[in-house]
Amino acid sequence: MVNNSYAVEVDHLRVTRGGRLVIPDLSVRIPTGQVVGLLGPSGGGKSTFIRAVVGVQVVESGTVTVLGEPAGSQGLRHRVGYVTQSPSVYADLTVADNVRYFGRIAGVDEAAVQEAIALVDLPSHATARVENLSGGQHSRASLACALVGRPDLLVLDEPTVGLDPVLRRDLWNLFGRLAAAGTSLLVSSHVMDEATRCDRLLLMREGEFLADTTPAQLLAETGAPDAEAAFLALIDRAASTAARSGGAGGSAA
Repeated sequence: MVNNSYAVEVDHLRVTRGGRLVIPDLSVRIPTGQVVGLLGPSGGGKSTFIRAVVGVQVVESGTVTVLGEPAGSQGLRHRVGYVTQSPSVYADLTVADNVRYFGRIAGVDEAAVQEAIALVDLPSHATARVENLSGGQHSRASLACALVGRPDLLVLDEPTVGLDPVLRRDLWNLFGRLAAAGTSLLVSSHVMDEATRCDRLLLMREGEFLADTTPAQLLAETGAPDAEAAFLALIDRAASTAARSGGAGGSAA
């Protein structure tokens, strides 16, 4: 039975990459119509988790259900938008031609192409070749290509890395508007101050979630002044718990 309250449902996900256990045992529910932030340090498993959600990661065990279907199902191809860390657009094409190409794959009309370009504030660069764009414009062009199919779920892997503060703010404002219109968003970042922009937070470290909460609850539970301090408090708490467990186990032995 499909649960329409969740955009993503993950049960006991286990992933090994290159002989290394990246995600040992992960379960989570991601609500629909919200901006869910996947935050944590680089190398903590965020990209691997995202790849599992969009269905391009081989998993060892567990299940990942997206919009009621197994991750990677053919029926999800036009319902899930995915932006990787590296821009996935053609440098020798214009912004409009790139978005138009992905729009044709998604089966949408020219109006959707123009709407996607407008959403990322690139109409003035629509006829510019991508290779001549700045880094921030390049990232926005990739986002437009993901938006053109009007996806129900938008998955973004560190979309604001390297962007200036103004552009970061504008993108997060866009994410909020998309969620308000009904799109579900999963956005990864290692910039902890972006936590306040999210409706819900998944704080990840070493392939495990330290917290699944809201920004307000995170600060209230840790007593920290900001998201970065709260994350560090959770790490210290987890380390302390592990040390006590290890000590107890050693004494028992």
